[in-house]
Parts: sequence; structure tokens; C-alpha cells
Amino acid sequence: MNMQKEKYIKDIIEFLKKGTCTYTVTEKIKEILKKENYQELFEEKEWHLTNGKYFVTRNDASLIAFSIGKEYQSSFNIITTHSDTPALMIKPQNELYENNYLKINIAPYGGLLNYGWLDRPLSIAGKIIIKDDNIYQSKIIDLQEPLLTIPSVAIHQNDKANSNLDLNTQTDLIPIIDLKNEKDIIRKIVGEKYQIPKENIKDYDLFLYNTEPPTLIGIEKNILLAPRIDNLTSTYGALEALQKSNNEKNINVFCSFNSEEIGSLTKEGADSNFLLDTLKKIAATLKIDISISLYNSIILSSDNTHAVHPNHSEYADDTNKVYLNQGIVISKEMVSTTDSLTSSIVQELCEKAKIPYQYFTSRNDIASGSTLAGLSLRHVSTNSIDIGLAELAMHSSLECIGKDDIYSLKNLFEQFYNTTFQKHEKSTKIIF
Repeated sequence: MNMQKEKYIKDIIEFLKKGTCTYTVTEKIKEILKKENYQELFEEKEWHLTNGKYFVTRNDASLIAFSIGKEYQSSFNIITTHSDTPALMIKPQNELYENNYLKINIAPYGGLLNYGWLDRPLSIAGKIIIKDDNIYQSKIIDLQEPLLTIPSVAIHQNDKANSNLDLNTQTDLIPIIDLKNEKDIIRKIVGEKYQIPKENIKDYDLFLYNTEPPTLIGIEKNILLAPRIDNLTSTYGALEALQKSNNEKNINVFCSFNSEEIGSLTKEGADSNFLLDTLKKIAATLKIDISISLYNSIILSSDNTHAVHPNHSEYADDTNKVYLNQGIVISKEMVSTTDSLTSSIVQELCEKAKIPYQYFTSRNDIASGSTLAGLSLRHVSTNSIDIGLAELAMHSSLECIGKDDIYSLKNLFEQFYNTTFQKHEKSTKIIF
């Protein structure tokens, strides 16, 4: 038994339990980094950097951490992931009391697999804004207990449920929270838990999440069934790798972005200036040329993709199928940022670390989404590649992934951070 692997799987399961929305994920990452003596920086202040370990957050929802080696070169080794997941976001003025049910009005956040949210124990997490003496402060909250559910309609009442389950997000995905009518119930329960007068809670960004715990399934317990696998498996793996990296020639950068599931066009998303602003400030304080540094840099963008489905293999491409526990996935499509050079580099990293890998392309008649790297490249032009893991039931409230793949991805991240890349006009040299 690989004890390091088993410990890592236990740690990532704990991270999945606590990372219930983008805000709690970011708060948990901050806690981990502070324990590892990373210094917190603030965008509104000047930075004075030497070789060391640092992090900065934006809007409580995105985080960039980096380590500067003693012999740093003018380049960045960057891994991008995202911390948000498809969920149900609570609307303002949300109470609906009908037929003795108190319901909470929601809006779908991201591309939900709608029926995957029925009949689940749901709780609430997110950010609230507290007003005190004309000062507005944010607070991250997580109620951490099942409070709501979205009951499905029984087969006796909907004889088309097994043949045509077409769920309307305005009517079919509204959860119940109680059996009596009560006003301002969200502020009440949050205020009671955190001992805040409910009138001081001015507004909130709150999400419902599935409280079912991650579980290893299968005869050999080699499949992880869990909420929020997309994309916290990448996020935790990159975070772990950053902490373990020890290459004194690198400036290693870890990015956990919010808003990927809704297009990334927010002030803290991958399609914002957060990464570029951070790299500029690093370059300025270290007195290195930002344009030269970006030319020499590489982005490893990690997000998950679709494994061959056990009952619907027809949805997979004819020649580039990917499978659970068969290695990390290199995504090379028209909408990805992967090219032949960056693909070759990742293959070399995998072979060096004895990590299995596989290629993914989607069918030509099934659209695939944009990538974090593709959005980041609108602002930070550099070499880039899209990788990830194969999973099943993406965007359901419970997803499936291979246990071995999770560990392989973390090992690839470590190899990436511990490798130095030297780019020349027509060649790139890899130094292990």
C-alpha cells in the first residue's frame, strides 16, 4: 500500500467536505497557506518581495499564491484552476410560502445537471455583508447541516418521469426549508448561528450545496464519488504541489479562480486582470522585465473532462477516448490552448515522473467549453496547455473520478513546479 497516496486521498476528501462554495474554498486555502508560513499580501498596498512565499486574494473568492526561489529567473511556472462549482444561488427576497411549504427561490449558477440535485440534503454557504457603524464587512459562512431539499415528483403523479424528465429551473428546482411561514428566514438562521443581528446583514451571496460526504466506492475502493470534484481535485492538487516545490530557480504561481462556471467575466475571474496585475507587481518589485518574463513562462491550466460513459460510449470521440484511472488527460481541441510544443513538454514531464497520460478530444458534433488558460491568455500571452482528469456525471451534485488519477495529477503538478523551462527563439530547454 502506498501510504503517501492514501494520506493524500484522505486529505483531499477533507478538502472536498469543507470546500462547499468558492468562498469557503478560498478561506480554507488561506488557512492552509498561513500554516505553511505564506505571507498574505494586499492589492491596495505596495509589495516588497524577496525570495519567499506569498499569497493574495480578490473579492474573497479568487486566490493567487506564489513562491520565489533564491536563484529565480525571469519566468513564471503557472498553474490555473477554479474554485467555483455549479450550484443553486439564493435570490434576494426569496421566501415563497405555498400549500404549507416554505420554499426558497433560487437561480441556477453554472450549467447544472438538473436532476442530479433532486432529493439531496442541502445546506447553505457563501458570503454575507455586515453593516456596523457605516462600515461594511464581509464574512464567510457555512451552516454545515442539512436544511433544504428539492423533492422529486413521484412516478404515480408524473408517468413521464422515466421517459421525459424535462426540469424547469424556475418551477422544478425550488427547495423547501420549512413547513411554516416565516419572513426573512435566511437572515434569521444565519444571524442565529453567527450571533449577528439579522438587521445588520445587509446582503449576501449564498449557495446551496450537497452535504453528502465523499465516498470511495468499487470493490477495490478505487473510484471517488463526491460533490464538487470539478474542479476541487485540481485545486487541491496544485495547492499541495506548490507547498512541496523546492526549485530555487523558479517563480512558481498557483491560481484558484472564481466564476469559471459562469464564463469567468468577473473582477476576480480568469478573464479579469487579477493574474496580470499580480505578475506585474511581482516583476516590478523583483526588477525583472514583465514582457520577457511572460515570453519565458508557461501556464498549466487544469480542469476536468468527460470519461467514456459506461452506458453511452457513443458520446465519446472515436479515437481519443479517456478512462478513469488511466492517467491525466491532455486536452487538445480547437478551443483549447494546447499546441504541439506544450503537449510535448507535458508528455516529457509525465514520462520523467512515470505518470500515465491520455489524450482527449470531443466529438465534432458535441460542443466543448472554453478553458481557464484560454481566458487568461486574453490578458497574459504565454505558452499554455490544458490538462485535467476524466470524470463521470460532471455538474451533477455528485460526481465520479478515479482515485489513482487524483494522485497522478498532484504528482504532475509537483514535477511541473520542480522543472525549469528556458525558452529560445525556436527551442525550449527543460531542466529537471
